[in-house]
Amino acid sequence: MSAELHFHSIAEAAAQLEAKTLSAVELTQAVIARTKAVEPRVRAFLSTDEATALAQAAASDARRAAGHARGPLDGIPVGLKDVIAVKNQPLTAGSRMLANFVSPYDSTAAAKLQQAGAVLWGRLNCDEFAMGSSNENSAFHPTGNPWDVSRVPGGSSGGSAAALAAGEALATLGSDTGGSIRQPAALCGVVGIKPTYGLVSRYGLIAYASSLDQIGPFARTVEDAAIVLRAIAGHDERDSTSFRTEIPDYRAELQTRRGPWKLGLPKEYFGEGLDPEIAAAVERAIAFYKAQGCEIREVSLPHTQYCLDTYYIIATAEASSNLARYDGVRYGHRAKNAKDIVDLYFQSRAEGFGAEVKRRIILGTYVLSSGYYDAFYLRAQKVRTLIRQDFLNAYKEVDALLTPTSPIPAFKLGEKSDPLAMYLCDIYTIGVNLAGLPAISVPCGFTRGNLPIGLQLIGQPFQEASLLALAHSYDRAHDWSSRHPKL
Repeated sequence: MSAELHFHSIAEAAAQLEAKTLSAVELTQAVIARTKAVEPRVRAFLSTDEATALAQAAASDARRAAGHARGPLDGIPVGLKDVIAVKNQPLTAGSRMLANFVSPYDSTAAAKLQQAGAVLWGRLNCDEFAMGSSNENSAFHPTGNPWDVSRVPGGSSGGSAAALAAGEALATLGSDTGGSIRQPAALCGVVGIKPTYGLVSRYGLIAYASSLDQIGPFARTVEDAAIVLRAIAGHDERDSTSFRTEIPDYRAELQTRRGPWKLGLPKEYFGEGLDPEIAAAVERAIAFYKAQGCEIREVSLPHTQYCLDTYYIIATAEASSNLARYDGVRYGHRAKNAKDIVDLYFQSRAEGFGAEVKRRIILGTYVLSSGYYDAFYLRAQKVRTLIRQDFLNAYKEVDALLTPTSPIPAFKLGEKSDPLAMYLCDIYTIGVNLAGLPAISVPCGFTRGNLPIGLQLIGQPFQEASLLALAHSYDRAHDWSSRHPKL
């Protein structure tokens, strides 16, 4: 059995499973062994369930032996961010508020992975209630970046990105509210896609900001991301924001959509604050697309300067509403020494929530309060419309946009104690969520210090097939996905 099975792509592993030169049990055992070897340093998981994973792998092998394989994900170990519900598995959202909570039901995304035959392996660490850009806001422990465990993996889906990069899963799921898939994908050197809002059901996803949240995959290659996205996408009647649209075979579309494309470079994304090494790597990617015959032109997204303010009004407002349910009464943490019902609310929430979650609840409650609603929340919603229109105007000239994913590479754990400095890490990603667009981060190089760099490609609504093909054209021509951290 190959010592490097844990670094296989889904496509490679699926081919070996199909040829019966590899079993799902062998693959899962390799991933479990790798996790046990590196997890003390990476700390990507909050919990694992070895017995269930091996049972699912054995069931996959039995299906395959009977000629009933369910496709390329059958027998593939996939980890899930701990905000995505799996029945009878812990569901903590990285918070003490839900430290002992076990999900009574499956999220639609998890159920679809199971229908595709995937082996659900472990619950992955994240910033508490998905609020953060470094994974340091987890109530349980920070996760290390596999390329340098003294550095952050990004957030909030840092555990999902780190586990994949470290070989602790062949794919993972995360959620993206303002960059929480793409930013950690960039910092950990893997592929991460945030789908169009409404393409993937949010049923069973613990809500942070309901009008911004989207579930999406992390994968080693764009081809793998296409495989996972097809499995989890599609309309769901249990999610009122789910969009009814045809889901193509994204993997097959990679071969038929060849370009060349018209690509826009938003001038607002290439200015002050961008690390020079990241700028140079993105310029090399631009040169690649130009050499492939793509037309490159500068475009403007004039309301970009308002993205950060708009996001932290809308997201915190929705968070304050969504997190009101954690009151110590029905489920979650309950204070032991409360004098009355009001004191129970105060104490339970004070003890259960961490500092960053409290900060965002307070901000959100303030902007929704009487006398401030019109000045902040209502105005932010109007600016959000302008931000979306900026993107749609750009798409009258170009097919997609090309930008850096993160302005900086992975920074040291504990380095950014100022919340505003942390919020600025998402400056290139939050506009996509406000506009409800699809975007993908693809590895595009390394710094001199051997830290990964990500390239962001932003597509048009529900045009994931074109976006994936555009990203694949770069990904297949480079070997970034074949490089792995030496843990």
